[in-house]
Amino acid sequence: MKKNNKVNDTAIKLEYVLEKFPVSMKLRDGTSATLRPLSRKDEKALHKFFLSVPEEERLFIKKSILDRAMFHEWLRHPDAEESLMLLMFHGRKIIGKATLRQRPGGWKRHVGSVTVLTHPEYRGRDVAKILVTEQIEIARALGLRKLEAELNGERKVAIRALQDIGFQQLMHQEDYVLDMKAVTHDYLLMGMDLKVDEEYAGVGE
Repeated sequence: MKKNNKVNDTAIKLEYVLEKFPVSMKLRDGTSATLRPLSRKDEKALHKFFLSVPEEERLFIKKSILDRAMFHEWLRHPDAEESLMLLMFHGRKIIGKATLRQRPGGWKRHVGSVTVLTHPEYRGRDVAKILVTEQIEIARALGLRKLEAELNGERKVAIRALQDIGFQQLMHQEDYVLDMKAVTHDYLLMGMDLKVDEEYAGVGE
């Protein structure tokens, strides 16, 4: 019963923080963009976006994007309470995404994880920084106390964006992860402490 109460509480908080979307904004160079959560109608655009991102930058995507049947099934049953994906659009084109994942229980239930990808044609315009900043505010509202981000060493732009926001390097292992071609890459774990409002301090108890 306690677990169900926690799930319901998370759903209520999430519904509240997502009320402001969609959000319109300008990128650093003046490009107009819109930010909103993933919906089922985004399948085709999201698949096209993932394929535009270099393979080594997709190492930490948990689902196969090359298997269209699996990709379709994944988007048929999105679970925003466990994995909330925010998308940034330029017109109808997805130019960035950031996903916030929560653990339903366990010793790291207070730690969320965030992943971010930016379309190659929109690098250097603060896409990643804007997306992750939004997810940080959502994480705070949901009562999370820390955030983690896993990256491979080649992702210099994303690493710099996370550092600018306040993430710090927690771990760096050389040649630790393999891509689909069995090429090794450095592994980085970055982390950030969140200032949590007192009303959320008991999350997960």
